[in-house]
Amino acid sequence: MTIDRFEGGYAVCEDEGGRYVNIAGTDIEDLAKEGDIIFRQSDSGKYTVDRERTDLRREAIVAKFRRLRRDS
Repeated sequence: MTIDRFEGGYAVCEDEGGRYVNIAGTDIEDLAKEGDIIFRQSDSGKYTVDRERTDLRREAIVAKFRRLRRDS
């Protein structure tokens, strides 16, 4: 699930199916920000940022952007 934006105390997240889900900000790790990929901890029910997947996704986006700029 990816954080799309924050609105009124909630994180608006897009799930793997493209649906949007509101998650209370108090249920998400404090350092989470827009674009982060999060997962739910089975023991606490809180959401944590998947740093590895988030970094890989950001790297792929930057690489794609560079390719697009080079090809235009």
